[in-house]
Parts: sequence; structure tokens; C-alpha cells
Amino acid sequence: MKPGELRDRLGRYVALRRAVGFPMRAEERLLLDFVAFVESRGMDGAVRSALALEWAQGSHCGPGAQNRRLSIVRGFLSHVRASVPEVDVPPVGILAGGRRPAPYIFTDDEIQAIVEETLLIGPAGSLRPHTQATMLGLLAATGLRAGEVARLRLDDVQLETVPPHLRVIGTKFRKSRLVPVHPSTAAALRTYEARRARLGYDQVCEHFFVSERPGPASERSIRRTFGGLVRRLGIGVGARRPPRLHDLRHTFAVRRMLAWYREGADVRARLPELSVYLGHVNPGDTFWYLSAVPELLGIAGERFERFVSVGGAP
Repeated sequence: MKPGELRDRLGRYVALRRAVGFPMRAEERLLLDFVAFVESRGMDGAVRSALALEWAQGSHCGPGAQNRRLSIVRGFLSHVRASVPEVDVPPVGILAGGRRPAPYIFTDDEIQAIVEETLLIGPAGSLRPHTQATMLGLLAATGLRAGEVARLRLDDVQLETVPPHLRVIGTKFRKSRLVPVHPSTAAALRTYEARRARLGYDQVCEHFFVSERPGPASERSIRRTFGGLVRRLGIGVGARRPPRLHDLRHTFAVRRMLAWYREGADVRARLPELSVYLGHVNPGDTFWYLSAVPELLGIAGERFERFVSVGGAP
């Protein structure tokens, strides 16, 4: 491969990935940095795995981020090697991945306290506390990502269908899905919808959740509100790390799996349903909850012991 050709191939690789639906914003920046690193060593004509490894480990990131950086380069170099066989591709597993922190699992009382406390924030008589409380309640009830809730448009909230559902469009990994909601959740959304109309916020923007500006409610605002409420209520004091808004998603997944175990359902068979509902690309991301939460692991262990002792189905 001639000097300078690697940069040209990067441009074609990024264009190809974007053509099939990948944004490539962060990946393009990292790959440009990698190519510049290779060029600075005068080795862009003969890329070796050791060079990619040196670049990945040269950042000030932790093990998980270094592994991710190397994975991005591996994808690019695999593409290059399809036409340039002498290019080295770093093997999988050469760097240890970062350890995922265990999620904070909220109790029912904690979730209720958060929602009730949200309704007390100001300004008095405004839509803001109801917007924030309804968004938090929806996150807890559905396991949606915060950005997915903030981006919901008016026609994405289908409350008169059977069953009521949400349309989550073009979310992470450019995936879209339908998310059925419980009747009680639909009722809470109708209540918010009616209050929004009564306070004169209908038709001010195309989003379902609106701010006082007016305009769409932002993911940043709900994260800021949630963080303040958790600290004010003293939730998670003594935990390894403060509870995060994303932990509401973990809580939803864990509660669904616990309910299936207690009902005697075949959790392994139903796990793909939960993966689709949550919008996971890899079912392994959903199965991770089993090992992350001791209560789930304990129930699974009890069922396995029964399986071994009686020879029945787990």
C-alpha cells in the first residue's frame, strides 16, 4: 500500500458505513487520529497490529475505552485487508474490556418518591413539574432511554390504539421499534396531554413533551432534575456510585425478569422479547442483567438446583 493511501481508504470506508446507516461521527474522528498517528510514524504503507495497539493504549482512557478504540480500528483495518492482504488486523481479545459497573436498582417506594418530589419543583402552576414527572414515570414504566423519551413527537404517542403504544424512531444504532405501554401508563400520558392543552402548550412544537420556552423538553434537563432529586431524597447514600437516570432502564429490565422467574416462565425463551422491547441489538446486553443483580442470580440458581435435583426443566 502506497503512503497516503490509508487516508484515502478511510474516506471510502466512512462513506460506505454512512451509506448503510451508521452515523460515524465519533468513529470518523478516532480513525482520522489513528491514520495521523500511523502517518507520523512513516508506516502508513505497512500497518501492523502492534501500531494499532500502541495507538489504542496511548490515550488517557480506561481499559474499556481503549478496547473500544481498538475495536473501531479493527473494523476499518478488516475493510482495508479485504483488498490489501498484507495489512495486519489486531486480534479480538488482545485488550481486556472494561468492567461494567453494577446498576442501582430502585425500589417502588424510591420511584414513587422521585415522581412525587418532581411535582413539587417550580414554577408553581406551570407545566414544567408535570413534564418532568411524566417523563420520569415513563422512563421507569417502559425502560426507554432518556433521549428516546425526549425525542417523542406528537404522532409517536399512539394512545387510542389497542394496545396503546409509542413509536421510537431512528434511535440508537438507527433502529426503530414499537413499544406497547400499560393502560396505567397510557392514562398518565393522557393526563399530561390534557394538562398541556389546558395550559396552552398544544401545537407549540411537534414534540410530545414540551418545556417552558416553549419548545421540546431536553434530555439534559431531565438528567439535571433527576440528579438533584436523588441527592435531595438521599437515595443511594452509601452506594458504590450515585444512582444514574439510566438506572431506571436497568430497574425496568430487572423487574421484568424477576416477574417472569416468579411466574415460572421460561426466561431464556422470553429474553429476546425483552431485548426487542428495550431496543438492544445484542441479546447478550439484556442477559447481562442476570449476572449484574444478586437477586436475579439467586433466583436463577434456585431454579437450576431444582433442575439438577429432580431432572425437570429449569
